[in-house]
Amino acid sequence: MIIHPLADVHSENIGEGTTVWQFSIVLEGAKIGKNSNINCHCFIENNVVIGDNVTVKSGIYIWNGVVIEDDVFLGPNVVFTNDLRPRSKQYVPVQSTIVQKGASVGANSTILAGISIGKYSMTGIGSVITRNVPDYALVYGNPAKVKGWVDENGEELTLEQPDIWVSKGGSRYLYNPSGLQPL
Repeated sequence: MIIHPLADVHSENIGEGTTVWQFSIVLEGAKIGKNSNINCHCFIENNVVIGDNVTVKSGIYIWNGVVIEDDVFLGPNVVFTNDLRPRSKQYVPVQSTIVQKGASVGANSTILAGISIGKYSMTGIGSVITRNVPDYALVYGNPAKVKGWVDENGEELTLEQPDIWVSKGGSRYLYNPSGLQPL
């Protein structure tokens, strides 16, 4: 684990091989897995869980209730929220937000509290995520909508037959209401 001398890290729950860069703050209750990279100018609150092999680019504030699973990429200045009706000095239970394994969230995307971003999905730059994102979905826009499907490497899939999507490498996926699932 490498903690830059200009970082303010209070958590002891940081995995081996993880780096926290300058001007980042990690509160005591935060949990960060192995081999993750927390770039400069980030803030990670107490009730946050970050998995293994996660990249958190610069300028991201991760609030209580956010869970980031393994192998996730968060582009610069991604915005998380955790209160659907914020008022000054009125504290309500936070909404849990989950970014599932392998997802990539584009720079400057804003994520509404309580959203789940599906496995291996990808959001475009500047997307406003107001609904759950299905597994393997490619979403973008304001509000973000499904514009296509991607594989585990982020490569766009093509429709082979109704409900069957195929990668360039020949991997096949079946469409279902929660997104795609590998065949």
